[in-house]
Amino acid sequence: MKPSEEIIELFAKDRFATENGAVIAEVDDHYAKCTLEVQERHRNAMGAVMGGVYFTLADFAFAVAANWQEIGTVSLHSDIAYLGTAKGNRLTAEAFCVKNGKTTSYYRIEVKDEFNNLAAVVNTTGYRKI
Repeated sequence: MKPSEEIIELFAKDRFATENGAVIAEVDDHYAKCTLEVQERHRNAMGAVMGGVYFTLADFAFAVAANWQEIGTVSLHSDIAYLGTAKGNRLTAEAFCVKNGKTTSYYRIEVKDEFNNLAAVVNTTGYRKI
């Protein structure tokens, strides 16, 4: 479903991600889809999307998926696998909850380019501060 104004306002406080172009596209139960329009400032010296852009978008998608219903989950550990160079000018990150326990959670975040090619995968373990 489309994010409400309240959700957008809450995550506007994730300034590094939002000021670099990350936008919430969809939210559902422990799920989020976020997008980013690639600008020249997102590219490295070879013209490819900088690795930190993939990670920032994936981390933002995790934060939204894990917290839009109830704030309090932080990342304990994340790892990223870069699988290919993104084509086009739009990235999409989808965060899927694999496990949601009492205090820990595990998310898989897929980052795809505008042609739906998988560019990176991030696995994140979250911790819910109680």
